[in-house]
Amino acid sequence: MLNLTSGFSFSLSLGIKRAPKKKQMRYIMVTLASTLLEQSSLPARDIHTSSGPSSLQVAFFYASLYLIALAQGADKPCALAFAAEQFDPEHPKERASRSSLFNWWFFSMAVGISISVAVVSYIQENVGWGIGFGMLCAIMVCTFIVFLSGTPTYRFCVPTTDVESPFARLGRSLGTLIKSSSFPFSTNGHQDDDVVAKSEEARSMLRVLPIWAACLAYGVAYAQIMTLFNKQGGTLDRRVFGGLELPPAALQTLGPASILLFVPIYDRLLVPALGRLTGKPSGLTLLQRMGTGMAVSMGAIIAATLVEGQRLDTAREHGLVDDARATVPMSWAWLVPQYVMMGVAYVLAVVGMQEFFYDQMPRELRSLGLALYFSVMGIGGFISSALISFIDRVTRSGSGDGWFADNLNRAHLDYFYWLLAGLSAAELVLFLWLASSYAYNKSHKRIQH
Repeated sequence: MLNLTSGFSFSLSLGIKRAPKKKQMRYIMVTLASTLLEQSSLPARDIHTSSGPSSLQVAFFYASLYLIALAQGADKPCALAFAAEQFDPEHPKERASRSSLFNWWFFSMAVGISISVAVVSYIQENVGWGIGFGMLCAIMVCTFIVFLSGTPTYRFCVPTTDVESPFARLGRSLGTLIKSSSFPFSTNGHQDDDVVAKSEEARSMLRVLPIWAACLAYGVAYAQIMTLFNKQGGTLDRRVFGGLELPPAALQTLGPASILLFVPIYDRLLVPALGRLTGKPSGLTLLQRMGTGMAVSMGAIIAATLVEGQRLDTAREHGLVDDARATVPMSWAWLVPQYVMMGVAYVLAVVGMQEFFYDQMPRELRSLGLALYFSVMGIGGFISSALISFIDRVTRSGSGDGWFADNLNRAHLDYFYWLLAGLSAAELVLFLWLASSYAYNKSHKRIQH
């Protein structure tokens, strides 16, 4: 369901234009409204003990999810683009601050995710869903107030009289590029400035599309954190401090925790150190950062494969293969490396993608560029779901349990992880090949050097 929401939010974001202050406020209010809707629908979960939820309740629940997707599709690419435009790329200090923004943006998101997983989920399960969602509603109200309080200090771009949606502008630019390629010279023997500008806009979009396609396998790998990694953790010994048992979802805090730890290390230590070595203020170029993150992600999948193989061997040794609810005598700590590596990969690859797709698009299309980044995660989730469904159907066709049997002790998640590792390796090779010939736009060359 999370994957579905992510992918749907991308499809909505493509059609939404980057907006000034009033629309930004409206997006936050939509998020608040969606939280209130979920609060209204979820307390009816007690009906599951009797006749089950009514069709109206189910429809209301799904409407709430899609309303969240609508809010995310409107808010995420636009909010980050708006925040990045608060910095002047021509000013050296502000340019450096803008690069740090992308790091600290995800640091703040990791704080929120950690609190949500560790605190809100506990309250929802043990106190009540209404109180849990009510807390989130209160947080959104506070966020809205903080957002409003900064209004006097924001920088706003003055809209031009010919302002239009990113799709319309991109379509016009692509049409101009095709026309100018077919008829390269005007009657005066040269193209006018408007034709050249529109053609360059179209080329900017076309240049990033191969890089975007090469990033999709990362989105597939990242989708496993909330799904298969969680299922692995549910079978292990999760006791801490003697007797307290962690819920499987609590292990997901390992990823955000590693982000919280690695962002300051990267931003304050690694970037200056790498800058001295490479001579670039950013330390690594955006594509180098993304490629490094993809390599770390591939390492995380390989680590998950090895851990799953060890888990299956342990289950066989203790005769637990046929006991789906048995706790395999392996500590949850075995999962720490794969979660931490995915967190580090997130800081490198995802933050790099955000800045890359923002920076390499024309100013008027930057929210569309960020929507492209979000599509990597959304479409990656769709691909993961489709791949799992297909493999499960094929491997269950015989008398076996399949790779994704309900009893994980009879399943073969390790085989699927090896497949993902192979896809990640192929992705990395393709990405490195594309990156080696990629030409940054002129503004980015000035920033890098």
